[in-house]
Amino acid sequence: MNRLKLLMLTTVLLVSVSSIAQQFSLFEAQSYALENAEQVQRAQLDLESAEKQVVETRAMGLPQINGEVNFQQLINLPTQVLDGALMGMPGEDIEVSFGQEFSADAGVSANQLIFNGSYIIALQVANFYTEFVATNIKSSEQEVLSNVTQAYQMVLISERNKNFVDTLVNLTEKLINKQRDLYEVGLITKEEVDQTEFSLLSAQANLVAAQAAHENALIMLKMSMAYPIDEEISLTEDLDDLLLDKQLDLSGSYEDNLQLDILRKQVKISEYDLKNMKMGNYPQLSAFFNHQYDAYRSEFDFFRSGGKWFDQTVWGLKLTVPIFAGGERWAKIQKAKIAIKQDQLNVQEYHRSLAGQEIQIKNDLKSAQTNLELQKKNVELARKIHDNSMIKAEIGKENSIIVTQKYNQLVQAQTNYVNAMMEVFNTKLELDKLYNKLIRK
Repeated sequence: MNRLKLLMLTTVLLVSVSSIAQQFSLFEAQSYALENAEQVQRAQLDLESAEKQVVETRAMGLPQINGEVNFQQLINLPTQVLDGALMGMPGEDIEVSFGQEFSADAGVSANQLIFNGSYIIALQVANFYTEFVATNIKSSEQEVLSNVTQAYQMVLISERNKNFVDTLVNLTEKLINKQRDLYEVGLITKEEVDQTEFSLLSAQANLVAAQAAHENALIMLKMSMAYPIDEEISLTEDLDDLLLDKQLDLSGSYEDNLQLDILRKQVKISEYDLKNMKMGNYPQLSAFFNHQYDAYRSEFDFFRSGGKWFDQTVWGLKLTVPIFAGGERWAKIQKAKIAIKQDQLNVQEYHRSLAGQEIQIKNDLKSAQTNLELQKKNVELARKIHDNSMIKAEIGKENSIIVTQKYNQLVQAQTNYVNAMMEVFNTKLELDKLYNKLIRK
């Protein structure tokens, strides 16, 4: 019996633990996303592939050694026609078959690249390409961090809004209960009670919408984090503290912008391409070595003891000197130079664009912060007006229509305040992306 109780208690504890929502701060949510997001994992696989490409490119300059075995059977021996005069039979053609029906050879060959300008450039490009791919990983990380941050903030805002609407529903329910009592004693009319019930239904509808918005925000956060959709999640950040923290640090430089760094690296890649085209005008030198054994048989007895195998060894050098290509190499070099100029113009244009974006975003952020403060005061004022109206309505000294108007005024003020918070968060997020401050150094 004791064992059964222990088993039941253990089961209850396990179920309770599994039902507890995992808690995340913003930093923890971002860290979880970086470890689990498929977008980042794909970018990391691209880096691994680039590293293997470096090994592959380097191997092209190492000795290439191959073994080879060949066997052939001549179904018909090759025939040649000779002048009969060679054999004392002038005026006649003599058909002669040469060769053995079976032949085989086995050998080993080695090739070594001694000098190839394109190979040298290829090594440099392969190493630089890993840096380029690593930057793309940062780009993927930045996108994931941006999505997680935005979704996290949206969950906090929607939760605050849901709690606000829930409070209004509770207040309206209390009001309508008191008004029904007043109606029963004849202090207010049925129309006023109906008007309050109308306000309650509107508040309940708003609460349903606020709850759905909060649930959808949680789903978006889980998706951006690559977190299991069916598991519970809880956020530990305080909305007001997070909002204050996001407005304090405005430092940074658009010179650190990630996309600008990618464009600059693209210029470097184009410069390597130009060097490679120029190397096409240089000679190429390679060496080769081959050692081979040949055997010829009239019967298939290559493995017979005493059968002769004839060896042959050769080595040499091969020098290829470009002389004339009909202007093809010249055209490729000119195109490569043009590509560099185009990439440089892209960098110049984007650099100027970042300067303008920085000014615009800071202006938008300043405006959003000012608007947030004003909307916060509006909410506080609208709440006071609404609360005073509710107090008067409870004792029958305020018309329900007026209460509804004050309620709608408060809801609108809260909506404007929520939108102002979102605007501050989103604008600050744009500034952080501009300065490349989402990526942890």
